[in-house]
Amino acid sequence: MILHQALTRCRTLVVEGPDGLDRRPLLAELARRHFMIRPLHAHLHHVDPTQPYRELLSAPGRLAVDGGLVHELVYGPLRRGRSRVTWIQALDFAEAVAEREGALVHLTGGTDDTEAVRAYERVLRTLAQHVPVITLDAGEPARAAHDPARAIGQLSLDIRLLPLT
Repeated sequence: MILHQALTRCRTLVVEGPDGLDRRPLLAELARRHFMIRPLHAHLHHVDPTQPYRELLSAPGRLAVDGGLVHELVYGPLRRGRSRVTWIQALDFAEAVAEREGALVHLTGGTDDTEAVRAYERVLRTLAQHVPVITLDAGEPARAAHDPARAIGQLSLDIRLLPLT
């Protein structure tokens, strides 16, 4: 599957990936394709970390969310020894994205944090049982920042839909 096919099939995209990857070129392309962009890197709600996501997912139209929930599942255990998001909440979130004709977009490449990369792979392999996961090789972040159009073209060549198992 190439990027433009994913964009025509999905009404909701949640962009996730390890720290250090430049999401700006992809988010700019999504905005150009009439996705409403909503960043959610703010602090998660202490009682219900999925609340802001549920509110966003209830809005009409095409939506692209700049991650946060999967990020917490990955970095919470790596940095604090535990995640503030439970697996039940994460799976409910994944199903809500899928019901909204959506997918998780997993950005890869350009990071040396192998522990986080492996954690993202484990988390997204689990979530892929409930929502499509599209993996994009973002390549070198500096190249993407200096030439967004070329970076988006490269992303379209490297996209694949992970199997739902």
